[in-house]
Amino acid sequence: MSDIPVDIGRDQARDAALRELSDPAYRDAEPSWFTQAVRWVLQRLSDLFDSVGSVVPGGLWSIVALMVVLLGIAIGVRLKVGKLARTTSATVFGDRVLTAADHRRAAETAAAQGDLAEAVRERFRAIVRGLEERHVLDPRSGRTVDEAASEAGRWLPEHADALRASARLFDDVWYGGHPATAAGYQSLVDLDLALDGARR
Repeated sequence: MSDIPVDIGRDQARDAALRELSDPAYRDAEPSWFTQAVRWVLQRLSDLFDSVGSVVPGGLWSIVALMVVLLGIAIGVRLKVGKLARTTSATVFGDRVLTAADHRRAAETAAAQGDLAEAVRERFRAIVRGLEERHVLDPRSGRTVDEAASEAGRWLPEHADALRASARLFDDVWYGGHPATAAGYQSLVDLDLALDGARR
């Protein structure tokens, strides 16, 4: 007991402290870098919510309530409007309800008059209406051109590529400013004939 120094110098104390802190037990007790990062992020979020809560009337709970209301509105709009389609793809049909045969006649008339753009549109409508009449597609007035091609392609995989190409042709002619061609129109006629009798 008498050989333990009671009063040690500064350098000796520093050396003793360094020896003590170099013990592996201290390193093992430290939290991992991941735990430290999570604690840091949580502390920043806590600071943020505290600062916002002190400024907003009602504090944090009013922010949570507002987020729930906004989420509810977004879900309601989504359910009401349905899937948002590409802006370049309009609905297949206009206001008139015609049969596939009516659309084919309109397409042939337009082609004979040299209005290939209208012929393309009517022939694509004939294809879609024919698929609806044969129950490949469910009748739906708001379906877009791309949706019609995609849905029909799932039921008729052997025609999926041609259906996508026909939808692209429709969009290119009507919304992309591309000129309609006799070859493009003929590809729709060929697809219409190939799909004749096709069922799920």
